[in-house]
Amino acid sequence: DRAAARATLTAAWERAPYERVEIACGGGRGRTGTALACLAVLDGVPAGEAVDFVRRHYDRHAVETPWQRRYVRTFS
Repeated sequence: DRAAARATLTAAWERAPYERVEIACGGGRGRTGTALACLAVLDGVPAGEAVDFVRRHYDRHAVETPWQRRYVRTFS
């Protein structure tokens, strides 16, 4: 559910300056990387650059599938 995912990620982004927020999935790369890239978009990184940003600053294998990359590009 795209709307619920956006609301949850927006809430995490809004809380992050004041409290610890954790993002995780089973392997820590695909879904976690996708969520981190979406948070980067919320923080001002252009959607077309967010996957590269997360790969540089988190894990070079983050955001594993074409579907996940497309999700980030259309997140804004």
